[in-house]
Amino acid sequence: MVDFGIDVLMGGKAPWQKGQRIGLLCNHASVNRQLVHSRIVLQQRFGSDLTCIFSPQHGFNAEKQDNMIESDHAIDALTGLQLFSLYGESRKPTREMFDYIDVLLIDIQDVGTRVYTFLYTMAYCLEAARTFGKKVVVLDRPNPIGGLRVEGNLLTSDNLSFVGLYPLPMRHGLTFAELGRFINREFAIGAELEVVPMAGWQRSMYYRDTGLPWVFPSPNMPTPETAIVYPGQVIWEGTTMSEGRGTNLPFELCGAPYWQHDRILSQLDELELPGCTFRPVIFEPTSGKWAAEACTGFHLHVTDQDNFRPYRTSLALLQIVMTTYPDEFSYKDPPYEYNFEQLPMDLILGDKTVREKLEDGVPVTELEKEWQDPLNEFNQGRQNYLLY
Repeated sequence: MVDFGIDVLMGGKAPWQKGQRIGLLCNHASVNRQLVHSRIVLQQRFGSDLTCIFSPQHGFNAEKQDNMIESDHAIDALTGLQLFSLYGESRKPTREMFDYIDVLLIDIQDVGTRVYTFLYTMAYCLEAARTFGKKVVVLDRPNPIGGLRVEGNLLTSDNLSFVGLYPLPMRHGLTFAELGRFINREFAIGAELEVVPMAGWQRSMYYRDTGLPWVFPSPNMPTPETAIVYPGQVIWEGTTMSEGRGTNLPFELCGAPYWQHDRILSQLDELELPGCTFRPVIFEPTSGKWAAEACTGFHLHVTDQDNFRPYRTSLALLQIVMTTYPDEFSYKDPPYEYNFEQLPMDLILGDKTVREKLEDGVPVTELEKEWQDPLNEFNQGRQNYLLY
């Protein structure tokens, strides 16, 4: 049986002094095994020591659908606590916010992919904790796509944004507490940091293996299966093609009105893309790109999650589409996650040379060879921060 960090904390001794004021970075997915929200169980145990709540992108209730849709500060109706938005007028905690607390608890469900802002909200909280002399305790949760495999090129310093502040690969293979440990030391943040590990989690586990309830951490991450394809399918956000937003299967679906099933499938069949099947579909988004228009595309079915390579798979499909439909294909224009200058695709891929080489027809398998040494170095370095 696997227990969340919040469950382990409630069954043991708190790693801070009695009477210290507590803040909680969370959203609606921050629940225990019984689906009771963390702020409720913390308030039941620590009472008035819990003084405020912080929320990341998409709002506390994960109600904000898209990028750069901000949330306001509020009062939490259930607890009466001050709720500070860290995806509003500021993405960094201010001194006034941290004046409420002595210790910040972080209880956030991550998805195992570099392009996800919760990681960078944690990083800003660590920076603020160092600056203002506060302690951070991360309550760990499963990496829904396992902790064994890493994949992709590392982000380069000329492609920084709120979905990429550090040289991480697209799929990093770390839990949220391990990420906190990694960035706090490797990038010299130097905050006072402790973690509460999970009980029973193993690195080979995908989310469905844990027996834990899944609560969608963001509005377009409805299932653990979405998280499995996300390290690749997120790249469609950098194009004018649909990534399935506005449907019941975001990121599992992708397409555009001008795609042609047979023309694309005949090229996919020639590639080594294990562990998945592209099922031809036609879908009509209700919002977002191509809203109310029929899109020809695919439902990406993962048939063998251990051998599936999400980044390789989606890059291969992207390359086929951009070369097959040069007149129709286009990239999304800036801004993207508060970067108003660079191409969103470059920010998502983390290295503009990856885009350029895809455009030049360099096979994805050749690109993988080029970034293998840095990826191996990252994989070796992360071993120092593993908890399981």
